[in-house]
Order: sequence, then C-alpha cells, then structure tokens
Amino acid sequence: MNSDRLAPSAISLSLSLSLPLLLPSVASAQGGLPSAGAAGQSTPAGAAQPESGPEPGAPVQEPVQGPASDRIVVTASRGPQTEFDAPFATDVLLADDLFQRSYRTVPQALRDVPGVMVQETSVSQGSPYIRGFTGYQNLLMIDGVRLNNSVFRSGPNQYWSTIDPLGIDRLEIVKGPSSVLYGSDAIGGTVQVLTKAPWTTGPGFQVGGGVLARFATADESVWGRGELSFGVSHEDGSHTSLLVAGGRKHFGNLRGGADTGELPYTAFDDAALDIKLVHRFDERTRLVFAHQQFRQYDAPRTHRTIFAQSWRGTGVGSDLLHEFDQERVLTYGQIHAEDLGGFFDAVHANLSLHSQSETRERERSGRGIDESGFAVDTYGAWIQFESATPLGRLSYGAEWYHDDVDSFSSGNPIQGPVGDDSTYDLAAFYLQDEYRISDRLTVVGGGRFNYAAADSKSVQDPASGNAIELSDDWSDVVFSARVRYELEPDAVAAYAGVSQGFRAPNLSDLTRFDTARSNEFEIPAPGLDSENYVTYEAGLKGRSADASWETAYFWTDIADQIVRTPTGNVDANGDSEVTKTNAGDGRIWGLELAASYRVMPGTVLFGNATYMEGRVSNYELLGGTPSDAYMTRLMPLTVLAGARYEEPETGRFWGETLVRIADDADKLSGSDLRDTQRIPPGGTPGYAVWDLGMGYRFDDASVLNVRLENVTNVDYRVHGSGTNMPGRNLIVTLETRF
Repeated sequence: MNSDRLAPSAISLSLSLSLPLLLPSVASAQGGLPSAGAAGQSTPAGAAQPESGPEPGAPVQEPVQGPASDRIVVTASRGPQTEFDAPFATDVLLADDLFQRSYRTVPQALRDVPGVMVQETSVSQGSPYIRGFTGYQNLLMIDGVRLNNSVFRSGPNQYWSTIDPLGIDRLEIVKGPSSVLYGSDAIGGTVQVLTKAPWTTGPGFQVGGGVLARFATADESVWGRGELSFGVSHEDGSHTSLLVAGGRKHFGNLRGGADTGELPYTAFDDAALDIKLVHRFDERTRLVFAHQQFRQYDAPRTHRTIFAQSWRGTGVGSDLLHEFDQERVLTYGQIHAEDLGGFFDAVHANLSLHSQSETRERERSGRGIDESGFAVDTYGAWIQFESATPLGRLSYGAEWYHDDVDSFSSGNPIQGPVGDDSTYDLAAFYLQDEYRISDRLTVVGGGRFNYAAADSKSVQDPASGNAIELSDDWSDVVFSARVRYELEPDAVAAYAGVSQGFRAPNLSDLTRFDTARSNEFEIPAPGLDSENYVTYEAGLKGRSADASWETAYFWTDIADQIVRTPTGNVDANGDSEVTKTNAGDGRIWGLELAASYRVMPGTVLFGNATYMEGRVSNYELLGGTPSDAYMTRLMPLTVLAGARYEEPETGRFWGETLVRIADDADKLSGSDLRDTQRIPPGGTPGYAVWDLGMGYRFDDASVLNVRLENVTNVDYRVHGSGTNMPGRNLIVTLETRF
C-alpha cells in the first residue's frame, strides 16, 4: 500500500479469574488471591510500579498476599488508591495478565472485563463496547495522554488497536462517565494504558535485556520483541534509566471454527518501537521522556470485499480491495513530584505531541483504486496539583489539546474523510475533593468547565458540491458526586454516585464525507450540539482471606446523542446517504457481578457476568420521526466462569480453564438490521467457548506460556463483528531476560 501520505509523526455474571503471572523479572506471588474482576491476581513481588500516567503518585507496593482488590488504581481518582477503596467499578490488568491470556490486541484484552463486549470489525480492528458505548464515547489514554482525537468516527473504529500490548505495564479500566476528571468522550468508560518502564534501577551501572517470541496456529502469526534496559546511579544520589524496545508481528489468514475454515484476505503486519527515559532526582521527584511508534501495514476490512465469507446469512461486500495503513507516534515529557510537604503535596505536568495517520486504499468493481486518509498532530499540555487540606484531598488542574488535521482523497479535491486544513481545541479546568468524614464514610465531589472549538477551512457542501468553511464552539460544565461507606471495616464496602458526562461534536461528526456503515455514505452536519449523559450507580465490594466479590448496578440517561439520520438520497455508488443530528434520547442500564473463591491452597474458582438493556431514539425509517429502539450492538447476557491452579510452594507452574458464554444477540436497532454484512438476519447467535492455559517459569529469567483457545473449535462471532473469531488456536509464548 502507498504510504507516502502517512504522517511521521444485562445481568453481568462474569466470574473471571485473575492470573498471578510469571514474567521472568518478577518474583512469584505466593498464594495471592485473584480479584473478582477480569484478571485481578495479587501483584507478584517486585512488579514494576507506575512510572508515568496521570499522576500515579509515589511508587506503591501491591500486595503479595490477600485479595487483588488491593491492586492500585490511579485512573479512578487521579491518585493511587486500592480497587477496594475506589468508589467506582474498576479493573486492573497487569502485563502478566496480558501475557498469560495471550490477548492479540488491546481491545481484546478487555473482553474478560464485566460490562465490556469487544467487537472486531476485522482481525486487526477491534473496538470495546463499555456499558453499551463504543468509539469516541469511550476515552483511551496512554500514560495520561489522550489517544482520542477529533477525527475519531462514531461507532466501532480501529484506533485502539494501534497500541502494542507487549509494551504495556498495566491497563486500568474505570467504567461509567469520568468527564469531571477527563473531559469529553469519557462516557461508557475511561481506559488508561501505563507503558513499561526501565527495570535497571539498582546501584552503579546496570544493563539488562529480554526477548519474547510468540506463535499461534489459527492465524499462523509470529511475534518477536526485544528489550534493552540501562541504568546508572549518579554521585548526587540521582538515577537515570533507559528502556529501548521494539518488535514485529506477522499475521497470516485467520482460520475460523469447524464450519468456516480459512478466511481469505485477513492477513496483515505491524511493528512497534518504544523508548522511555526516567531520571529520578530523589525518591520524590522524577522526570520522564518517552517516544512510542506503532505502524500497521495493509490491514484489510474483509467484510466489505468479495473475499468475505457469508456466515448464517450475512451479506458479502463488493470491493476488490479495502485496506488500511495506520501509524501512531507519541512523544512526551512529564515531571512528577510527590510528598512535597507544602500546600502543593504533589505536582504532575505533561507536554506531548501525539500524531496519528491513516491511509485507506479501496478498489470497487470496474474502477481504479481510490486513496483517502488523514494526518492529525495533537499538541497536549496538562498540569495537576494535589493538596491535603482540612476540607479534604483536593485534585485540581488544567489541560489543553490542539489538533492540526490534514485530510485527502484521490477522488475529492476538497476534502478527505473529514474537512481538510482543520483545527480542533479542547481546554478545561477541573477540581475534585475527596473528604473522609469518618473511618468508614468518604464523600467525593467535583466539577469541570470544558471548552471545545472546531474550525475547518475546506468542507464539501453536500448541496452545492462547493468548498465551504465551518467553525463552531461549545462549552459545558459537568459535576459528579460519590459516597463510599464501609459496612464491615476493611471487608465490605458500599458506594453510590451520580456523574454527568458530555461529548462535544468532533470533526468527524461535523465534516465527515465518507463511507459510514455498510451500504451508507455520510455527509457533513454543521450546527450540532454536545451530547449529555447522567449516570446513577451503586455497588458493593467485599473481600476476605479466601474470597473477593463485587457487584455494580448502573443507569445512564442519554440526551442529545449524535446519531446518523437518513436523508432519503442515494449516491452514485448506490449507498444510502446519511447525516448526523442530536436526535438520540434514551437510557441504558445494567448489572455486573464478579467473584472469586480460593477452595484450597493454590486453587481458585472465579467468574463474572453482565446483563444490559438499552433503548435510544433514532431514525428507523426514511422521512419518519425518531422512534424508541434498542441501542445498537447491545451486549447480550454474557458469563465467564473458570478455575485456576498455581503451585503453592514455588508458583513455578500454573494452569487455567475457563468458559465464555454469550446469549443470542437478537435485540437489534434499525442500524443493526441494515448492517447485513456483519450481523446475520435475526441477530448474532450465542456461543460457548472453552479455553485452556498453562505456564511454567524455569527460573528467574525464562517463562513459557501455552494456551489452547476454543478447544471444541466452535464457529462463532462476537456481536457486530465483521469476521468470525479464531477456531481452535494453539498459542505458545516464550520470554527470557538477561
């Protein structure tokens, strides 16, 4: 593919076991109890602590023994606290969790989290639905820097797959609106990636390295990654360390379940480079510089092409070629200072440049290849302060992000997928107060002022076909309030809260002139207002020496959601023309349950489940009025259950078995019914998939992980996906360090 234009720059009853993982640089956790969440095991002793992110605070030690609800989460409050103490529904996944479960992408790593369904448009393109929301209604951050930008499309998109899972130290998931702390887009959930840091932090000069190799049979994929870590101590007591890492992945054509077999035109490649420099002035202050680069090559969107395979009556596309090149480059500098002793107990600041580019090549039958895409440079700056006052612990700060957007199309001299020569700004001030009324009762409240502005110099007027300019701005104030009460000290806690969320229209909403869903073409929609949400939530968390559990109920009111609306026109390619309006009003509610129980030393039973219901007004018929309908891609009743054994004495050997079960996804919106290439007539059939896994740590330097996914070779598809999931799949991973 030509890359010249790429910029450089329900009731959820999920019983998911946490895996105490055995990466070679980490000492084994002896008998640690998994959390009730998706992958929450006790953190192995010596595990890497957060070195960057939105104010991770001073280095923290996570427990070697006891419930993994004692894992530290930073994202929920912009400061370190245990999951048990956080008045939110949270999940924390460590690098070891990702290693042992052998997740292929970052979106896929969320599939075992209660309340999350991961739709995969193609093998290379995944998008999580968190509490019913996806795309730009979920916020993803990397080390405290927003990944979301102003060209993110509505609905499922591929941008979360531009993060290398092998470069992650931890994933933190906070479900529900977090707009007070994180601004626009933080509606369904906020997910933060905290990347790996150098591990050579001892005295003198140190050097270390690591090599990882992974092979999987279902797609004949081969992964390789190398890491080098350097560290040096200085005479003044400071310390400097450097991590340089990179890798390549090759994915062959995917083989589905028993009835599907090989899926042609699903192969692709990607490459990643990570560099992180950490200079610790002392135990309280550190400076972090990082550079991350990820490139995805020739990633096909198979369901739109003639190579797609019909499954349970799905349609087949007509394109001869439809694939993407993507590149993402993040460079940042951050300073973190904690335990300062004055009014400002902590200060954290960031300057960043986050560049993202995309080139799509498409060939329709009887026509040549057309090429379109965009390049976005996002300049970011934020600062946060923390103060311990008689009125509570205050977290407050300001942030600003500025997008410069170039967009192109070989068939449109005016613009590409979004308006050309465009800018987009997000700015905000926020304050949150956490006040401990008593040993058992804590209240948290906060507010945020938000400002967004869009300006596009070259947009095609769908009426006249001429180039026009578009400019608009929006401001919002949002609030949240939470209360947490320990019903039984250090054992059972209840929390409840109400949180406002908002999302300002972005350039994709306002100026998109490109393919939308299957057989739809979207045109610009100036004059849109912000989306508004209010979520009411209540939950319980419990833990003991041998068990942990949690449950959460949520209800989200939806107002002025931006939805696609048919215009009644058909373009030259036969696609139905749609535009955007603020017609979406509705609600979504759900229940999430999770638990784990240690039945004997080394053996844990675990599980989780999710149930959701949601309806929102939308245009189901041409020329009609908005009608109340199911939310698109509504998550079906989903259950995960399993058991895990870890050798109690040394932790060198572990084994796991789990089953993922999903009910029929037959509650369909009008857009679901029209998306005939991805959703079978009547909805997506339910499934039950059985996985087995085991691992062995040879010594402190080498670990082997073996996983057999989909043991019975079930032919299945996650609701809304463009391709089926892998059939029987043997995955072997070996990592060694020196």
